[in-house]
Parts: sequence; C-alpha cells; structure tokens
Amino acid sequence: MPYSDDAVRLSRSEIEQMQVQLLRSTLERAGATRAYRSRLGGVSPNDIQHPEDVRRLPLTTKEQLREGQPDGFLAVEQRDVVRMHYSSGTTGVATAVYHTRGDLDRWARCVARGMLAAGVTDEDVFQNMMGYGLFTGGLGFHYAGELLGCMTIPASSGNTERQIHLMQTFGSTVLHIIPSYALRVLHICGRRGIDPREDLRVRVIFLGGEPHTEELRRRIEEGFGASVYNCYGLSEMCGPGVAMDCAEQNGLHVCDDHYLVEVLDPDSLEPAEPGRPGELVITTLRREAMPLIRYRTRDIAHVIPGDCPCGSRHTRISRIEGRTDDMLVVKGVNVYPIQIERALLGIDEVGNNYVITIDRPEDLDRMVVAVELTQEAFSDDMRALNALRERIARRLHTELDIGVEVELHEPGALPVSDGKAVRVIDNRARETGA
Repeated sequence: MPYSDDAVRLSRSEIEQMQVQLLRSTLERAGATRAYRSRLGGVSPNDIQHPEDVRRLPLTTKEQLREGQPDGFLAVEQRDVVRMHYSSGTTGVATAVYHTRGDLDRWARCVARGMLAAGVTDEDVFQNMMGYGLFTGGLGFHYAGELLGCMTIPASSGNTERQIHLMQTFGSTVLHIIPSYALRVLHICGRRGIDPREDLRVRVIFLGGEPHTEELRRRIEEGFGASVYNCYGLSEMCGPGVAMDCAEQNGLHVCDDHYLVEVLDPDSLEPAEPGRPGELVITTLRREAMPLIRYRTRDIAHVIPGDCPCGSRHTRISRIEGRTDDMLVVKGVNVYPIQIERALLGIDEVGNNYVITIDRPEDLDRMVVAVELTQEAFSDDMRALNALRERIARRLHTELDIGVEVELHEPGALPVSDGKAVRVIDNRARETGA
C-alpha cells in the first residue's frame, strides 16, 4: 500500500489545537528531566491554552545542552534509548541527542512527508549522498526513502567517481546531497564529458547540510535538469525533516504537528515582525527521549505569510538566510557569508567555488574573495580578466558596503571537500594570538 500522510490536510485551527495538546505533553515530559526540573518557572501543562503560550517557557541554548551532557536532558530510561547521534561540534563541544524507537519512526515520517510532497514515489531510485553514522543527514532520509518504497542506495558522501557510476548504472532518479558537493559532482561530470541532463536520470534533488542561496539552487537545478528542493533540520531536532519544500518551491513547510516554531529578534528575543528575518526557535512536540523547549537554533529565517497553493496549512519558512554565529564583523560591518554567495552567483562568469579569507595586516581588516570562473570566462586576456575582477569587486562592495579584494582562478583550482564546504578562513584570531 502506498505511503500517505493525513496530517498535511489539517486545517490551521486543527493544527493549533493539536499543538496545544502536544505542548502540554512535552512540558510534562521535560519537567521530569534534571535539566528542566528547576527551570520551568512554575508553568504547568494546564497553563498552556494556545501555541503562543510557549513564550512563557524558558529558552534553551546549545551551551545548556553541553552543560547537561551526557543525560541531563534525557526523559526516558536508558534502556528505552535505541540510538544516539552526536553533533559535529564544529562550533564547540559536540552534543549527544537520544532517540527512542518511536522517535526514529516519527523522524522517518517527517522526512517522507517532504519527499512525498516533492513527488517521490515507490518507483524512484533514491541515491542518498549524505554521510552516515553520527551525522544525522544520511539516516533520516535513508529510512524515509525505504518507507516510501524507493529502491534506496546508501551511497554516503565522497568518492565522486563512484557516485556518478551508481547514478549511471542504477538510473538514480532522486538524490539527497550537500549543495557544495552537488556542484562538485557537476564539475566532475563536465570533466568526464558527461551531461547530467542527457546522460543521467535524476529528476528530484534534496539539498541540506549547509545554508545556500536561491542562485545556488538554480545552478544545481540547471546543471542536473532536475527539480531541486530545500530541506531544513538540525541534529538537536532529530535531523533533516523539520521543514521541507513542497512542489511549489515557495517556502519550506514546517511539520507543525511535530515542531512548534518561533522567529525571534536575535537581540531582544521578542517575536520578530511578520515577514522579518529572525532566529528560529523550535520546541519539539512529540520527542520522547529528549524533549527540547524553545531551542535557539542560531539559524536566521522568516515566516512566509499566506496559504500555499499546494493546500497545506502548515507554517512556511524561508530558506536559511544565515546563522547568528556565522556573522563576521569586517571593518566594523556585519557580513554574512551567504550575502557573498548571493552576489557572486548572480554573475554569469563566476563558477561554482569560492573561498573567503580574512586577515588583519597592520591592524586593518582585509577580506579577499577567491573566485573560480567558468571555463568560458577564464582566458589569457588580462584586460578582460581585470575588467571582470573590478566588476565582481564592485558587486561585492554594493552588497556588503565594504571594500573587498578579488582573486580570479581557473575552474577546479580552489580546494574542495566531499563534506560541508569550507567557505571562510578567518586568520584574525590566529594573528592576534587570541
């Protein structure tokens, strides 16, 4: 029997009524943990009458998760835990996230909901090109693909030649991949004389694992000749599947029956104005092993008002527009790397890879953006290259309001990774001995 999901047909009123009941249950479970026992300020489950009453509860930070390791946030007996994932620790000490069997089942269903909305069926061949293991990206989609009945290939990340071989041999129609690695695959295909639009059968691609711009999504879409959908998630919420694009591609639908999302002003921590970007703060609604209340994700996005033509009344959010902890202060100006990507990928001559380096010679900030050009744009004509360099520098200055040095490179010259791209190298702390 084909997989179906009735929750997508709930009315907004039904969603909010469900959220109240689920939030009460979450509050009861969380109140039994060491981490929350003394932090709930006397708010009881019966005090929750509307989803907005979540604001009466305390915020939870990444630092508090670390302080509560290994089991301060655990709401069940250890014998009920069937899996543990460990965050990457790229911004500090890694944190453990626990799952019951029910948690894993619900996680797979959230991801399957998004895959189904993008048109994935049991006739598809799903090649999962995300890492498996402690990283949550691979396993969440893996079990969702099997739930939908896809022939699922656990390719994991890396070994690009083998990835292309698998696509060719088994006719992969659906991919799950990090955006920067998707560009790497396109580059290797081009080097091997493979046209993904003609020689591969990929029709649907899910992107996740790192923020990306609409310009980058379009490049991947054009390169593969496939529909490309954004997926949002984080280890603390289970992983991918918190919110995903539908076929309309006009915002990511939050699984409102699993997560209660707020958008707060990062400075005041008050609700952001409707449609204005702010920090996503998420409360789990069905998590058994490790319920989290008002978790500060550090991800920047905004709520998209109005109803989606797909018919779902679940909350829609924008793609991630940056992270509060990714913000760079250069020459006194706040700069988000995703701003630089948006400016670069709006220029036809710019290729698929770039690296931002920041240093402080003679106590003055300097930002250098190294950019790969397309094969057609890279030449020995120094006059043309200098004109292009100046045009890119002007575009970045307009976007960032600071001067930027630009270096031009031929395709494939900059370092690449099979995992998340290293886009920023900030040498200032090293130079000052901090």
